[in-house]
Amino acid sequence: QEAWQTIPRVTQHDESDITELDLFRKKLKKEHLKSGIRITFLPFLMKACVLALKQFSNLNSSLDHTGNSLIIKRYYNIGIAVDTEEGLVVPVLKGVDKKSIVELSEELMDLSKRSKSKKLKPKEMKGGTFTISSLGGIGGTAFSPIVNPPEVAIMGVSRSKLKPVYYKETQSFEPRLIMPFSISYDHRVIDGALAARFTSKIASILNDVSLFKD
Repeated sequence: QEAWQTIPRVTQHDESDITELDLFRKKLKKEHLKSGIRITFLPFLMKACVLALKQFSNLNSSLDHTGNSLIIKRYYNIGIAVDTEEGLVVPVLKGVDKKSIVELSEELMDLSKRSKSKKLKPKEMKGGTFTISSLGGIGGTAFSPIVNPPEVAIMGVSRSKLKPVYYKETQSFEPRLIMPFSISYDHRVIDGALAARFTSKIASILNDVSLFKD
């Protein structure tokens, strides 16, 4: 309620073709099936956000208590909204830029399990610099998440769908897996042009599988 009342929020909507990336994810998932590591799309989103945040540092920041000074963060701690019987909780994965997709997958499994069993430690829900709220596993076409202060931006992800995409070169339509997403942001820090460039950057990152082969 405080965030809603005090932060002038705007939401930028976009989408990304994740066809190749999803094929790569499924390949990785198959490789780690015996080890019990569940490879979801979330770690890829986290890595994509970090790559974009490194270029657009204002989105990885916070306002000080006066609201006059902007604190740019040079570390990347991503909060993940987890749905539990008691409502949403947001555990934070620290140092996402230094971890692989598999390492993030293992950590997500652990945090998700402990979130639902109320075993998270208070320090595991602090220190975030950016948050992702994914409803892709439930449904919907788009939504506008509320900014999670003191952060200045949050990503909302909706369900991916196969859509026909027209290719001018071949003059034909091809089925492609398209993921809708949005960025809600604090308009005191970020303007519409910057937000549009940020979402376009995320879309292009998710379209490049080579960026995730670490």
